[in-house]
Amino acid sequence: MAIKFQKRVFLIAFSLVLGVFAQEAAILKPLSAGSLYAVTLAIAQAQTAYVTAVDSVGITVSDMDKAIQFYSEVLSFQKVSDVEVLGSEYERLQGLFGVRLRVVKMRLGGEILELTEYLTPKGRPIPVDSRSNDRWFQHIAIAVSDMDKAYEILRKFKVQHASTAPQRIPDTNKAAAGIRAFYFKDPDGHNLEIIYFPKGKGDPKWQENKGQENSQQVFLGIDHTAIVVSNTDASLKFYRDVLGLKLAGESENYGTEQEHLNNVFGAKLRISGLKAPSGLGIEFLDYLSPSDGKPYPADARTNDLLHWQTTLVVKDAKEIAQKLRSARTIFISPDSIAIPSLSLGFKRGFLVRDPDGHALRIIEK
Repeated sequence: MAIKFQKRVFLIAFSLVLGVFAQEAAILKPLSAGSLYAVTLAIAQAQTAYVTAVDSVGITVSDMDKAIQFYSEVLSFQKVSDVEVLGSEYERLQGLFGVRLRVVKMRLGGEILELTEYLTPKGRPIPVDSRSNDRWFQHIAIAVSDMDKAYEILRKFKVQHASTAPQRIPDTNKAAAGIRAFYFKDPDGHNLEIIYFPKGKGDPKWQENKGQENSQQVFLGIDHTAIVVSNTDASLKFYRDVLGLKLAGESENYGTEQEHLNNVFGAKLRISGLKAPSGLGIEFLDYLSPSDGKPYPADARTNDLLHWQTTLVVKDAKEIAQKLRSARTIFISPDSIAIPSLSLGFKRGFLVRDPDGHALRIIEK
């Protein structure tokens, strides 16, 4: 029985290797048994999904009540929890002394945006000269059922534009043709996007409300969060090779539509989408030009308003912390922190920075 099982495992592994190499090359070189095992092991390790879900995205806000009002009245988010915490565990988690936090979770569709106000200590505002190609740039993309209606609502509430107007990705870009998008800002200056997916594009769930006469839902949910990266390959090594997220697709976007969407003249971007087994997508925005975006501030802290954090769920936070230390990752938290009474919705977690400085919160539920 053991020999038969081993043969079966070997045949399955061999077929997987054949499939991978058939997609990458027209000629498959013969492999020895030892080489086959090494390649199979390498593939298995590369495909390990250490992150089981991209759980939520969070931002630091200056005035919680004002933020709740904006996200609920303008964008139809609903408040699902509201807690206030303090103590050494939260100081260590956030990498700051003397913190007292008010944390509110807002839901839109099946996705969560987490708002955090630092009652103490207060942080700095977003730099007034921020541009979409600066490497602290991050946004959430909110899927809409009707771009014209969504834009009309934003104009009604006099939101601050980041794009000049909603833009349509041209048909010459086959990967994103027909997608419409618009950038704007919340009261603290956080960048947000509304995005419309035509039939055949994006997650099929965003098509469910379309064409239904009784459906009044314009803002549907959060499709992904996007971050500016300085080097796609370096970011893939971190998010894909270390954390195990999967590369779901890539495109190269440029032209007047992209320039006016990002409000950056000459914008040419390499865009890469990554996915975990569940939850939000993570999108890399790599500006091939212009390349003059400012780096993430070296002295940035979690109470600064430019702070975003993307929350990733793992099975064993301590194990992943050790793996990230081995990869020489920058830690915001000193180590994996046990959270009292599941006050924030998880039992253990820690914060780290990716290669460009964006914050990730790794949690074990």
